[in-house]
Parts: sequence; C-alpha cells; structure tokens
Amino acid sequence: MTAPHLDPAVVAEIVADAVSAPSMHNAQPWKFVFRPEDGVIELHGDPERAMTRTDPDHRALHLGCAAALFNLRVSAARHRLPVRVRLLPDDRERWLLATATVDEQAGADPDLAALHDALRRRHTSRFPFSDEPVPEAVLDGLRAAARLEGCRLVVPGDWHVETVLDLVRDAEHREEIDPQVRAETAAWTAPGSGATGRRDEGVPAAAFGPRSSGGPSPVRDFGRSRDLPDRGWAVFEKRPQLALLGTATDTRADWLRAGQALERVLLRATADGLATSMTSQPLEWQELRWTVRDPAEAMGHVQMVLRLGYGPQGPATPRRPVTEVLEIR
Repeated sequence: MTAPHLDPAVVAEIVADAVSAPSMHNAQPWKFVFRPEDGVIELHGDPERAMTRTDPDHRALHLGCAAALFNLRVSAARHRLPVRVRLLPDDRERWLLATATVDEQAGADPDLAALHDALRRRHTSRFPFSDEPVPEAVLDGLRAAARLEGCRLVVPGDWHVETVLDLVRDAEHREEIDPQVRAETAAWTAPGSGATGRRDEGVPAAAFGPRSSGGPSPVRDFGRSRDLPDRGWAVFEKRPQLALLGTATDTRADWLRAGQALERVLLRATADGLATSMTSQPLEWQELRWTVRDPAEAMGHVQMVLRLGYGPQGPATPRRPVTEVLEIR
C-alpha cells in the first residue's frame, strides 16, 4: 500500500500549530520527525529539556508533549488530513512517544478542526480573574472534552478548593527552601543573553503577571524573588474556580492521554471565552500529589490542576522555530 503524499510545507504548518501547546516552564520538550515515505510524523520527547528536580519521572514532560500531539491532530483535521495516532509505539525507543500516520480509514473527529481558531489564542493567564462563576453548561462541555480523551475533569467543592490552595502554598514553601528547584526555575525564566535579551523558550517577565497584593496568589509567581520595577500589583480572586484533570491509573500512556485531554479542555475553554492557567506545584512533589485528589471521587491520579474564569488572556510566550523542532528524514 502506497503511503499518502504529504507536502513537507504542510507538515511544517502542522508542527508550527503543534508547538503552540503549553509545557512546564515553556521548556518545549519535544522533537518531531517526518518520514515522507511512510506519511508518518513521529513525536519524540527531549530529555535535555526535562526538569530533573521537579519532574524526575518526566510526567510533566509527557503531558507537554501530548498537548502538542493534540494540537497536531487539530491542525491535521483543519488540513483535512485524517491521522491515526499510536502512543508509545516501540518499547525499544523510550523517547518515541507517539506516531501520527495519515490514514483515510482513521475515524473522523468533527470537533477537532473547529478548535483550530483557539490554538493561537490560548495563553496561560497569570492575571486576576473576576468572581463571575463559570456556568454549569460550560463546565459540562469541559468535562465532555476530557472524556473524549479518556480522562475525567472534576470541579471540586469549597473544602477541596481550600485543601488544594493549602497544598499550593506548601509546595511554594518547599520550592523556596530547595536551592536546586530555585536554580531550575531561574534557568527557564531568566532573560536571554543575546543582543536583544530575548529567547525562544522559557517564561518571559511579561508573562509573570502582577504580584498579589491581597495574600497568596492562585498562580505560580515566577518573579517572587526578583526585583522587577515595571511589575504591578493586583488583587486576585478570593475563591479561584479550579478543576482537576485526572486518570484512573498512572502509567506513561495515561500521562499521554492526560496531556491530550488537558489541551482539548484548554482549547474548549478558550473557545468558550474563558481565561485559564495551570496550578501544578503540588503535583511536582510526590508526597503532596496524592493528597490533591478527593478520596470520595473515583479519580485515581490527578494529572493537572486548572484555574478557570473570566479575565484577561495572558500574553503569548515565545516558541522555538519549526526548523529547530522538525526533522525530515
């Protein structure tokens, strides 16, 4: 059987869409390989971009790569290219996380192409949200988005939100007293060293958001220990609207499903007019992660804590050029 012809220029467009995905500290821990003779796009993890202290088992790396994989599926659907995805296709290649093969027999997902408009509008917002509640109908749509990827999205009650926020503060304290964590975070949030001071990775100061003037912030404060004179102050919402994304088990395949579910939920939220951010600090400490879940829920393992609401979208963060992340063999 002859593999469908794929124009490398189209593949480059698809990969450019894929890499708009979020990743821990915007490290962009992915590589793509296009094999024209097979019509296959391979997704590889890049361990050189891993967080060795806060993500030693590479769970967050898998989530970020899988979010990029979901974007690839969205972009392929927009180009009317049905793809068949295989997760962890070769046990001998640990960092080959998935393959996407153009296949006319692959089942169509009519909702994918509709999410394309949200790809470049989705940005992590570390700004205050309003106290306007997210309607239940919108939350139902987000729950359905997670289910389509084999995951669950749970909206915790008041006591559980307070528990999660307490765990966030506990994790922040652990970060502050751990020099390795501080160094790792600083490496991905420092300005570039070139003539312009810009870099195509990491979290720039413009995306830090304001400092909280009304107590602890529900978002990670990358500028807590830095003197940034142009950074303002703001009061964040008193009761953040959180959602927990999780899986029944906790294998590498679960992480890849969760990353795709995460991006599907984020794009659906963006399309619905919501601003979003991720609160992953407690999940980065094994001794805290298990306490994030509600023991009364069927969700076995929380993979991400999302913050949802109405407020300003965050600024775009830099991305590496496609020429650095795509190889054609």
